[in-house]
Amino acid sequence: MLRGWLSNKKAELSSSHSLNTLAEPQNLEEAMRAANFILNDDIDGAENGLKDGNSSFHKLGKGMIAFLRATLGFEPEVIKDASDRLGEAETAASADHRRAQKDSQGFRSTIYSPGSEYALCHAEAQLMSAVVGVLSESLTESIKSFYKLRRAYIALDSIIDAEHRHASNRPQLTRTNTRRSSLGSGDELKAFRDFARPSTAPSTKPPSPRHSIGEKASAVTDGADSDEDEFEDAEESQEGNSHQTYDGHVEIDGVVQKLKESSLTTSTSQRPKPVRTSTKESLSSYFSPAKLPVKQVLSHAPDSEIFANQIDVFVHSGTNLCFGMLLLIISLIPPAFGKLLYIIGFKGDRERGIRMLWQSSRFHNINGAMAGLVLLGYYNGLVGYCDILPDTSPDQDIDSADNIEGYPAERLEALLHEMRTRYPSSKLWLLEEARMQAARGNLNQGISLLSGDTQSPLKQVHALSVFEKSLQAMYAHRYELCSESFQECCTLNNWSHALYMFIAGSAHLELYRSARARKDTPVAELQAKKATELLRKAKTNAGRKRFMARPLPFDLFVVHKLDKWDHRAKEWKVDFIDAIGVSPLEEMIYFWNGAKKMSPGDLSLSLENLSWSEDPSQNPNWMHEGLDEKSILSVLRAATYRALGRYDDAKSLLRAEILSHDKAVFKGPLKDDWTCPTAHYEMAANCWLGRDRAGVEGTEKNRKYVQEAEEWLEKVSKWESYSLDARIGMKITTGLDTVRSWRAQYDG
Repeated sequence: MLRGWLSNKKAELSSSHSLNTLAEPQNLEEAMRAANFILNDDIDGAENGLKDGNSSFHKLGKGMIAFLRATLGFEPEVIKDASDRLGEAETAASADHRRAQKDSQGFRSTIYSPGSEYALCHAEAQLMSAVVGVLSESLTESIKSFYKLRRAYIALDSIIDAEHRHASNRPQLTRTNTRRSSLGSGDELKAFRDFARPSTAPSTKPPSPRHSIGEKASAVTDGADSDEDEFEDAEESQEGNSHQTYDGHVEIDGVVQKLKESSLTTSTSQRPKPVRTSTKESLSSYFSPAKLPVKQVLSHAPDSEIFANQIDVFVHSGTNLCFGMLLLIISLIPPAFGKLLYIIGFKGDRERGIRMLWQSSRFHNINGAMAGLVLLGYYNGLVGYCDILPDTSPDQDIDSADNIEGYPAERLEALLHEMRTRYPSSKLWLLEEARMQAARGNLNQGISLLSGDTQSPLKQVHALSVFEKSLQAMYAHRYELCSESFQECCTLNNWSHALYMFIAGSAHLELYRSARARKDTPVAELQAKKATELLRKAKTNAGRKRFMARPLPFDLFVVHKLDKWDHRAKEWKVDFIDAIGVSPLEEMIYFWNGAKKMSPGDLSLSLENLSWSEDPSQNPNWMHEGLDEKSILSVLRAATYRALGRYDDAKSLLRAEILSHDKAVFKGPLKDDWTCPTAHYEMAANCWLGRDRAGVEGTEKNRKYVQEAEEWLEKVSKWESYSLDARIGMKITTGLDTVRSWRAQYDG
């Protein structure tokens, strides 16, 4: 897979050498071997192994190197290079796929249709190109990226279809997956294809059974060279508020309108007639994972006789990696982006995606290693960020395919150990080990791992390590280290210097308040000066980086906070540093869900920082505060109570201080409008976590807790736009998926 991720030029002529039965496996093996160097931090070794090759596999490998650099660092020039290399990989794979289908002397798999290895290369290049397009800050490129995702999705599904047919014909070798699937078969699958198909009139002639899958993939790859012709330049306005309506939280409506106006969507005359269902007159019923039949796929071990050919191994492990990653990422997207993806024809499935990634990780190639990296990132990152998640089964076999829910610590430890053994020089796996320590509440151990030698030939890996150390220092209330590390981030990447400066300044604010409390005036004055300088720099750095042609949400948040504090300082006639209210550092800890990684001692420090606000001897300005600032304090305190297991205390506080007020009073200029919707989410989290998890799940008491959690989530999922709603939206999406799965299992 990795082999297919990397390089440059028009490849119609350059890739024909790969299409004979001897050259193709040799090219694949050479490219895969070179690509393995990437995840061992040996970029020079990878590039040297790839530079002389000109096959689709080599071009994909070159593209992957550029892709990793782009996604780890976000530098514009690196993103441009990645886009160029991946474009070459797409072109080469498309040409090779067409030739492979016609070449009678080429490789013929017993599982997949001719040329599937190139269809996979093309899909992988499109996936990476889509991510790079979104990072480019261009609205036009972002729209093209969603189109590329759709085409890759369809191509990968065609390969899954081939596995399904093969598995159905070999029942004695296949272990049926009895879990739910996001795509079905028969009428339901046809309905999905009709909806997701590129804009062509439906054929009245059915494809032949032998070539239907290959032709479907070909229809996707044949259009690879025409992406540029299918879009007009989109207007990339940089003015106005970036969160005005909830339908997108990041101005998704404008993107949707561009999709409707472009040839990405079918015209009225071309569009297939709507598919009718027996349950609802809506296409959405076709995308309901719980209602679709299970698709039987291959789940064999790498040493199975079915994977005797390395090309089949490449296709199987690569397809599970890419399709699994797509299903997982799409399932986590907040309601805002979900609307856009639905229009293009996507439906995520977290559980199925994770299963596919675990299956890919069993293979000792670059695909398996990348799947392992994605899994560790998901569990140590996204699972660590969300609260309403399935519980880990305590008696689940570590090697069981069903051992995926919650945080399967032993299975993840085994995966990390294997990857560190295979790639002993890579700092990426050291980073994941530090994240794993933080997930266990061992913040100081994680910081210690990240404070050693984290230098890597990929400077972006070092930047990630410093950023992770910055976050963990913030959670551990190690203020000096937190400030130093976030300021170092400004020298390592150009993503959001406003955020880095804001958190660094907030750390010095805590040092200022601490010095004042112990009446150490010289230190207090020094820390006040540092905090003020850094916070002022944060505002001047805001807006320099954009996402989908819009300012970054945290940049907008920083500007809002600084404007609010300036207004208060002027109104109250106090210094800027004394006009700051509830600890902004504790706010940042909340938005990164640091409480989930903190020890009881760390959580006690958070409560002490929050209590400063109400202490008249420390904060005489509290008398001036209204509902706005007091609501921030209530949400942060309730979240800390939740992390301490004080669920009833958290719910009582939220009801009394926030939910008893009309939501309209939380809106207005200079107000933090995120507190009321976030309080609704917190109520859901407390209901979910407060149920009896030690006893029988399906009790009437637990049903009431879960039903209440779902009601809170449903209500907040329909909320209008508010600050940082996309961050909370990811938690809401994951929470809804979790409670609905629980109800499907225990409510019947």
